[in-house]
Amino acid sequence: MSKPDAVDEILAQWRRERPDLDPSPMGPIGRLARCEALIRRKLDQTFSQFGMSSWEFDVLAALRRSGSPYCLAPTALYSSLMVTSGTMTNRIQRLEQNGLIVRVKSTLDARSMLVKLTPQGIEIIDQAVEAHLATERAILAALPSDSLKQLDHHLTKLLSIVEADERK
Repeated sequence: MSKPDAVDEILAQWRRERPDLDPSPMGPIGRLARCEALIRRKLDQTFSQFGMSSWEFDVLAALRRSGSPYCLAPTALYSSLMVTSGTMTNRIQRLEQNGLIVRVKSTLDARSMLVKLTPQGIEIIDQAVEAHLATERAILAALPSDSLKQLDHHLTKLLSIVEADERK
């Protein structure tokens, strides 16, 4: 059994103050939220080594994993990153100013622009993703392999449920 954590204290407080309620759903949700916040700090430290934020990493990584020529329509980018078109426009402008992406005309539709990684953008995202994976491995290293597989399985189920609910 693991030692009590910050969420256990919150649950105990609710049980004491509102014994008529069952606060048990707060356990997994609170732990997921706390894990996300703490993991985000570690990932942000990794990204800062490359002079980038998490959103910059996300955009560059989306372009890189799209495959050669590492080019996507802005709509595909903001849809995959779950941000608004206005937010994506600002992000594209900043990355373009930093020389990590360029806007190019679409070969399929001359009225459309695509976002493409520059050679500098490819170089930095390739380095950053290696460091990112090393950070994630270090975060998960204390979990036994079978526990990690079970966690991934359960989180996959939960994500499927939450995504299905979002589409309703």
